[in-house]
Amino acid sequence: MSKRLQDKIALVTGAASGIGAATAALFADHGARVIGLDLNPPLQAHPDVDYQLADITDGAAVRALVDAVVIAHGRVDVLVNNAGADVFADPLQLDDAQWVRCLDLNLKGAWNVCRAVLPSMLAQQAGAIVNIASVHGHRIIPHAFPYPVAKHGLIGLSKALGIEYAAQGVRVNSISPGLILVPRIEAWFANSPDPAAKRREQEQLLPCRRIGEPAEVAHTALFLASDEARFINATDILIDGGRSQLYHE
Repeated sequence: MSKRLQDKIALVTGAASGIGAATAALFADHGARVIGLDLNPPLQAHPDVDYQLADITDGAAVRALVDAVVIAHGRVDVLVNNAGADVFADPLQLDDAQWVRCLDLNLKGAWNVCRAVLPSMLAQQAGAIVNIASVHGHRIIPHAFPYPVAKHGLIGLSKALGIEYAAQGVRVNSISPGLILVPRIEAWFANSPDPAAKRREQEQLLPCRRIGEPAEVAHTALFLASDEARFINATDILIDGGRSQLYHE
């Protein structure tokens, strides 16, 4: 197998499960030295991923961790910001703590890690950042407020940083997954009165009649992080099986 990230130093947040776990494992398989950050230990550890417990909403802690990575490895070549969480509430019932939690987990946290790795990338005039946004950053789904606010912001952050540092060799892109079979979606199905029926219902909403897999998002992140995508910058890629393009069913 070709090693598309051979000897690259890569940080992946939210690496304990789902898209983050798939991305960390795939990057390691392609030759990267991967540091996987998460609040929790991995559900299934990859032998070549260095897992670190980290809270991305703590800017000082993130900077200290990234500084340690740079001291140990000399640089950071790739960052995948995957960590985040659903926060859904009626807008007028939403309290300040929920609003802050949503923005901290889904926007500020990504900025904390970007801000920490950018000096290393700028020093070497090379680097790739991939932010995992969401289809919620493109289409509004009722009863999902304020999550789309943060994901629109994350796409905007990616584009703004990509343009800001393009001439200095740093690329910043985002990926917007739709329905992907991650643990929280599996739990959603399991907690339904009829899990099999709920899954079939969701599959039928997708043009391809199937739910996406974490590996499919991970492979897109691998492409964007690699030199094969060296002319792709400040761009968002939708991975939703075409769902967001439908006007009606």
